[in-house]
Amino acid sequence: MTLLARLASDVQLMFRRPPRQQYGAICYRVKKKSGEVEVLLLTSRDTGRWVIPKGWPMSGKCAHEVAAQEAFEEAGVRGVAETETLGAYTYPKVLRDGVQVVCKVQVYALEVTDMAKNFKEKGERRIEWVSLDEAAGRVREPELRGLFLAFKRKMTERLSAKAAKQIPAE
Repeated sequence: MTLLARLASDVQLMFRRPPRQQYGAICYRVKKKSGEVEVLLLTSRDTGRWVIPKGWPMSGKCAHEVAAQEAFEEAGVRGVAETETLGAYTYPKVLRDGVQVVCKVQVYALEVTDMAKNFKEKGERRIEWVSLDEAAGRVREPELRGLFLAFKRKMTERLSAKAAKQIPAE
């Protein structure tokens, strides 16, 4: 096989390769006074774009546990990750060797209960709490934008149902 034929074969394989799997978290909190839902966004280390915490599978950990671990390492937040996925989105990632791959991120909701002062990637990223609408406006990936908006609907329903249960019946 000539070098050119091999390169052509490698390029074809690269385009046929399935997306690489990652797991991520939409980290959220509900403000006590207003009942408003805020989500955590952080900047990526390489491009500075707004993203959610995410990472590669870890042996011995379930997908939602990986999402929680990444949230702690990248943003210093701890909490309870739901075991049911909110959905997924894809994005192009440039690996250390310069090869670009497509990653598929399975996303889980994580209710933040604690924020650490020190964590692995402190100082490497900017972190901000924003509304779900603001988060949807800041992220570049259309599928992730859709997940934020779907999560907003889910939380509106969940909080309305919770408020209805707390109103005493006459």
